Amino acid sequence: MEPETSNSILQSDNRPGQASLAGEGAAGVLTIVKVGGAVVEDEQQLRELLSRFIAIAGPKILVHGGGRRATKMAERLGIETKMVEGRRITDAQMLEVVTMVYGGLVNKHVVASLQALGADAIGLTGADADIILSAKRPLKSGIDYGFVGDVKCVNGQKIARLIEAGLIPVIAPLTHDGQGNMLNTNADTMAQETAKAMAKLFDVTLIYAFEKPGVLSNPDDDHSVIPTINATDFERLKADGTISGGMVPKIDNALAAIHAGVKRVVITSAQAIDGQHGTVIC
Repeated sequence: MEPETSNSILQSDNRPGQASLAGEGAAGVLTIVKVGGAVVEDEQQLRELLSRFIAIAGPKILVHGGGRRATKMAERLGIETKMVEGRRITDAQMLEVVTMVYGGLVNKHVVASLQALGADAIGLTGADADIILSAKRPLKSGIDYGFVGDVKCVNGQKIARLIEAGLIPVIAPLTHDGQGNMLNTNADTMAQETAKAMAKLFDVTLIYAFEKPGVLSNPDDDHSVIPTINATDFERLKADGTISGGMVPKIDNALAAIHAGVKRVVITSAQAIDGQHGTVIC
């Protein structure tokens, strides 16, 4: 796919504000929004989120979850859902379910909803165009997670070509191992790894959108948003129990993204994805 205009993000003429496929320089701001399944699976919340998403200036990527829908589908099919510390055990049957739900039902519904709003979107898993390659997770503390993938690499250049073509990538939480196997992969991690790869080509802002307005000092008080968290703060807040459960790996991912060159990471609500609200990870 060859660039057709003089302002192509993929050119290598080293003009200010441009970026080459080799990853030199930066080509403006790219916003990556990761949204959880609870929002995606609620039609009104999804519609509101997507309206805000398309209002974000410049190129953008949406990474979504869909775990609750997968659990409901598994139940309908008589397949038991097994979880360990909040993580899904993905045996062969469950892999079929998550592939259908994440890569099919949820992903294509999000894409169709964006098209209805006039946004030209393309739905992807990590296997499509080999954009995200993973390795099957080894045993951890004696636990076999099954067909769960740990990301090895993200091909940011191929994703950039889609953006160059005027498309909005919508990425489902599925990757592949390069040997014909799909792998269930944590959506927060996929967003972080995608942000790290795209940071070689853009100034990346990564936004984790979920049900709360940010990281809260009091989980029962939505007004107790912690404005900023750095690595030192994180260790202290974990130690005193302020941050626990699923927020721990989310902030781990956010800090890893910052360390790898992502310019800005914000944890906020699906109603405030403009990057001006919530908790900034620094």
